[in-house]
Amino acid sequence: MNHTIQKIKLDAKVEAFLNKSPKKLFIGGQFVESISGKSFKSINPATGEVLCEVYEAGEQDIDRAVDEAEKAFHGPWSKMSASDRSRLIWKLADLIEENLEAIAQLETLDNGKPIRETRNADIPLVIDHFRYYAGWVNKFSGEVINNSMHPNVFTYTRREPIGVCGQIVPWNFPLLMASWKLGAALATGNVVILKSAENTPLSVLFLAELIQQAGFPEGVVNIVSGYGHRIGTAMTNHPRIRKIAFTGSTEVGKSIMRDASKYLKRVTFELGGKSPNIIFPDADFSKAIPGALRSIFFNQGQVCTAGSRLYIHKKIYDRFLSDMADQAAKLKVGPGIEEETQVGPLVSAKQFETVRGYLEKGKQEGARPITGGTTIEGSGYFIPPTIFTDVTDEMTIAREEIFGPVVSAMPFDDDEQMTDVIRRANESEYGLAAGVWTTDVRKAHKIAHALEAGTVWVNCYNLFDATMPFGGFKQSGFGREMGRSALEMYTEVKSVWVDLD
Repeated sequence: MNHTIQKIKLDAKVEAFLNKSPKKLFIGGQFVESISGKSFKSINPATGEVLCEVYEAGEQDIDRAVDEAEKAFHGPWSKMSASDRSRLIWKLADLIEENLEAIAQLETLDNGKPIRETRNADIPLVIDHFRYYAGWVNKFSGEVINNSMHPNVFTYTRREPIGVCGQIVPWNFPLLMASWKLGAALATGNVVILKSAENTPLSVLFLAELIQQAGFPEGVVNIVSGYGHRIGTAMTNHPRIRKIAFTGSTEVGKSIMRDASKYLKRVTFELGGKSPNIIFPDADFSKAIPGALRSIFFNQGQVCTAGSRLYIHKKIYDRFLSDMADQAAKLKVGPGIEEETQVGPLVSAKQFETVRGYLEKGKQEGARPITGGTTIEGSGYFIPPTIFTDVTDEMTIAREEIFGPVVSAMPFDDDEQMTDVIRRANESEYGLAAGVWTTDVRKAHKIAHALEAGTVWVNCYNLFDATMPFGGFKQSGFGREMGRSALEMYTEVKSVWVDLD
């Protein structure tokens, strides 16, 4: 397969943005070099070539960002009316919409995902997310409480911002995850230090330019680039950062929690997943097969909710899997920046080697790939859609999060109570998401209630909306992003008592 990118017309804004190298940090409303002067390379995963260089933040840069954030929090941001804050967030959404194509191209170049996904899913969701939270700014508040013991005392609660919030976003949905964290934090009056993933810093730095254009007070949003074991650790250990919101691996989440405990920081985590996707005999194949493909091959399987454990009833197992494999083999693998691409490269050489290792481990343990199962030679980090059969629940590929285009298909044979498939689906340390495919509404609700997962999709998969809370059970994390629930994660509740006698 030839992975040479065909000549395309890049948006002029993308070319201008990439030509300004190294990219600077965004601190105190200004673009600044890192204090150390160090930088790192941002790599195009479709080619392995350098897109540009980015200044690498260090501990001193985090100190500087905290100083600027605190000045904004105690100064112009706290004094701004709710209506004015709302208008700023809405203005940011408008600017993102005006630059949609440029941002989509930039994220595709940096992450590798197909342009059809960034253009039609990721960036529109970002826009909608900011607009949703712009509408919440003057609607989320405390309440008057009629206390039962003191009739002459007026009692009420206030919802107050936490203060300086550290937000750490992953590389699989760089801008979307940034919006999930920024929206609720800004709507509730907090200030932010946002750390981008070192693999994908560019679209978040482009966002910084739009934040500046929108007119946010200096220091309200600070964006730093660099490595998690350095500045991520500096953020979680900083005594004046009062909250950490993190999306990433479960192991890193545990490390952050240990560090955050030193100062009893508020934390919210969206961590790993190994989501079950259950196909019943009465499922509509015309929906279930494309849905199963989308659940695992969307964004090259680099999705925390990926339906990587595919449970298919034995009555339909062979037929369903045969049809699914035929369609998977037809998916167009190539550079994400090409219009026809459906599956792009993995994000990095490291992730490529990780997934390659799981392919070999699966085969060593007796699983059989019926499509894919190998790597693709050439430049870039390409692995084709892979479906394993002859998999048992105990195998490594059925237990561990692979974060690649690899699904483990397993048959089940259940009674009316569905106890076996529910037990198998729940026998995981993770509990982020699950899918159910059936035309029996009674069965759908029953199993949705029994599954230990923060999100259950019925006859659909990987649908998201700013109105719906998202988060995990068990070791998939705690706290919620999106919806009203996210606002609660960014506020403290203060009780006020006023004696009227």
